Amino acid sequence: MTPLWAILVAIAGTFIGSFGALFFKKGADRLKGKNMLRKTINNPPLLTGLFLYGLSTIPFMIALKHGELSIIYPAVSTQYVWVSIISVEFLGEKMGALKWSGVALILLGVVLISLAA
Repeated sequence: MTPLWAILVAIAGTFIGSFGALFFKKGADRLKGKNMLRKTINNPPLLTGLFLYGLSTIPFMIALKHGELSIIYPAVSTQYVWVSIISVEFLGEKMGALKWSGVALILLGVVLISLAA
């Protein structure tokens, strides 16, 4: 049996990881021209993204310790939801009705799997 708090901890980890994706995007935009390796190493947004992705694994491991993989892992897909919201808010990306419908289906799937917990 997977406790609800473990699912919520996993979802909190995906929130942290979604900001990692945001920083990866910002860092990737700086990778133009020659000396890609040096630009990658000396790229604070990329390094921040890497740190946030690493940090996001801590709540995930805690959740896995107390819950079932088959319940916890689907909750990781909420990262797509967070990234969609963050990309609109911080990057000015556009989300049409079809994309939001996909986000809603992801949330529905997570809720249905969580109810099985």
